[in-house]
Amino acid sequence: MFSEFDRSAMSRALELAARGLETAHPNPRVGCVIARGERIVGEGWHERTGEPHAEVHALRAAGDAAAGATAYVTLEPCSHHGRTPPCADALLRAGIARVVFAVDDPNPRVNGRGAQVLREHGLQVESGLLAEAAAELNIGFLQRMRTGRPWVRVKLAMSLDGRTALANGDSHWITAPAARQDVQHWRARSGAVLTGIGTVLADDPRLDLRLQEPPQEARPPLLRVVLDSRLRTPPQARLFSVPGEVLLVAAAPRAGEQTEHAQRRAALEGRATLATLEPDAQGQVPLAALLALLGRRDINELWVEAGPRLAGALIGAHLVDELVVYVAPRLIGPQGRPLAELPGLARLQDSPWFTLIDSRQIGADLRLRLRPARR
Repeated sequence: MFSEFDRSAMSRALELAARGLETAHPNPRVGCVIARGERIVGEGWHERTGEPHAEVHALRAAGDAAAGATAYVTLEPCSHHGRTPPCADALLRAGIARVVFAVDDPNPRVNGRGAQVLREHGLQVESGLLAEAAAELNIGFLQRMRTGRPWVRVKLAMSLDGRTALANGDSHWITAPAARQDVQHWRARSGAVLTGIGTVLADDPRLDLRLQEPPQEARPPLLRVVLDSRLRTPPQARLFSVPGEVLLVAAAPRAGEQTEHAQRRAALEGRATLATLEPDAQGQVPLAALLALLGRRDINELWVEAGPRLAGALIGAHLVDELVVYVAPRLIGPQGRPLAELPGLARLQDSPWFTLIDSRQIGADLRLRLRPARR
């Protein structure tokens, strides 16, 4: 069905799409290649929200050579008016004869209509080429469009014996500088970073981007989210000392707590965006509702840097899509703090299982990426 050149052209389109990894949010990362026969005449990728999509950049580069050519696109061309006009219309106006795209766009405003419009105007349209790689590139966008919640990555750093800090809480630094810079790139590709109030009170983090190189100037600001059921975030926290929005998510106060809640809210207004959700049976913010809230805020990928309690709660609620674990070549001992607080288990087979999808040495440390196993 697809030729070797088709595969080569789509592979190039995926390379181009990846250039928007840290800047395209909340839009998908999309690349496009225009070819006449086996000669590439135009290339483009979506750089950032509000600017032309990949197809438009590639068509501009191709010029008149686009007439009768094939367009290779990593995502189904859009068919609706958003911040920019529909890409399907641009392909039609340019006289493209054939469109090959990797994966369908599940956005309700597209969802097959882009391909349908092109076919109705006589274009040859094919899909599914290098679909797995294209889906991985936009794993968060596709999940948000399908489920309403972001792709949740939980970052953990531990010693060889699975400890995250000394018994006194000291954890600076378990990992070496290369691993910590790697974390910055994971933050940069995410729409938001989430932590818990325990981490804010213990470590007073900024949770901002500290990349050694651009494109942090080009990407949208990172949303920093604190799960803070009782609004205990100090108004002088370092979170508020750097640019960018801070979202504090609290639980609605219980009877007898309204006055104190109102006082704490007043002290934080103007420093943070405040959101209140109905509490669960324990009076805490329901994690599924939190993720739905972030999905409504167009967060595709959520990067979680939190203590063992929140990490364990997300794992226990089956809300973690991926673990990114940095293993440092050192030992801390049994008094050290654990990786995740999980409920007690009576049977080993009931413990959460994960599948290793990638392992890589980052400086002196080992980085493991794992996803929940299907059993």
